[in-house]
Amino acid sequence: MTAASVAVSEAEDGAAAGVGGRRAPLILRNRAFGAVWLGQVLTQAAVRMFQVGVSWWIVAYAVRDAQGLTSGLFMAACTLPAVALAPVVARAVARFAHRSVLRTAAGLAGAASGALALWAYGDGLPLPAVYAAALALATCQAFFDPCLTTSVPALVDDADIETATGFELSTQSLAGLGGALLGALIVDRAGVAGLAAGCAAAYLGAALLVANARFRTAATDGVDARDGVDGVEGAHAADATDAVTAAPQRRTLRRILAELPYVRRILVCFTAANLFTTAVFVVIPLYTRSVLLGGGGTVALLEASLGAGALIGAFTGARVPGRPTVAGAYCLGLMALALALPGLIAHRLVMAGCLVVAGWCAGAVSVRFVALFQRLVPAADKPGFFAVMQAVLGASLPVASLVFGSAGDVLSPQTLCLVQGVGLVPAACALALLGPGTPGTTGTPAQPAAGRDAGAGPDTLPVGGRP
Repeated sequence: MTAASVAVSEAEDGAAAGVGGRRAPLILRNRAFGAVWLGQVLTQAAVRMFQVGVSWWIVAYAVRDAQGLTSGLFMAACTLPAVALAPVVARAVARFAHRSVLRTAAGLAGAASGALALWAYGDGLPLPAVYAAALALATCQAFFDPCLTTSVPALVDDADIETATGFELSTQSLAGLGGALLGALIVDRAGVAGLAAGCAAAYLGAALLVANARFRTAATDGVDARDGVDGVEGAHAADATDAVTAAPQRRTLRRILAELPYVRRILVCFTAANLFTTAVFVVIPLYTRSVLLGGGGTVALLEASLGAGALIGAFTGARVPGRPTVAGAYCLGLMALALALPGLIAHRLVMAGCLVVAGWCAGAVSVRFVALFQRLVPAADKPGFFAVMQAVLGASLPVASLVFGSAGDVLSPQTLCLVQGVGLVPAACALALLGPGTPGTTGTPAQPAAGRDAGAGPDTLPVGGRP
């Protein structure tokens, strides 16, 4: 059976499901997309579970001295590959078949997690081994996430692209939230060995699901005469050739931003803000251990509060009134207050409530400004712009992890909370002082695009991006 026949049968199944009533959800109508989506859920949950779990293990069990620096180095290792390998990832996604990239990335991540689990079952798991595993998993995830987003048109019909993209982006937040809930709890009960074993099972399950999914393109029933591969693989090779041919015509980011000074100034503000907002991933375990004297359950509560707030903000951010820069400045100011308040009032529920507010601000700001960028950036420049925007904003993650991690060995977690809040104030003021920019940037709140050019989502959050 060819990929074309599978596509036709799936389309017929979807049409039949919609006769006489509402159409079934996309993941049920399209088995290939459903399988890849489930693989995404597993990988996103695994990577967040690993990050949160190991961060808590370092602070609570593994290290007595220099806990801040050690956990900061770990978070830097988790975030650096996505920034450093961005050009390599872009070339790999353009050159190789998407299914091969996804399957290989998930399989290698599963192997790395399994190896760490076997090592951890023995005595004395060394920190360098944990750092190496973190780098390996982050590297695999750096290939998996953008390849998955790019492969949506190869999985669904053109009419379903908007639905599939929105579904895939929102799922990343939900899966990450679930993984954050489980990470510290598993470490408290089963240690790093149990944590790594769970991650290995999730990654290998994702690799199996992707391997059995059929990807299709516009040339699904042809055969590439050059190498004898089927139409799907040949189509990807043709896409890679087209990308190489078209590459010289693409404008550089410097040229794009030179023509959009308003966008450039906004990105500078958000990059500065991210140095303080993303430090929360280092502060949470330190605050839990030293101030709240809590365990893995407390870490799970705080991580869930932050994730739930971000998810609510992503869904409600388009309703925030006012010009984007003004609304963004108010949100950053509110976030500064929310991050600083736990430095004055040490209580678990106060911290949880403040993280909900901070997460909401991050999600709302992201929706408003990604929608603004969708309107201001020319359509031909959007793929390169959003890819580089993610890399530029993501560069603050390892820096913030190292700086605040090192400071955590000298300053109390409550002082770090106050530093976060104070540090956001200049960014909020700078954003408020920006004018309305080019015509068309004011008016009613814009809805973020959900189609193939959509940049909204966990991987392109202007503020408080996912680690």
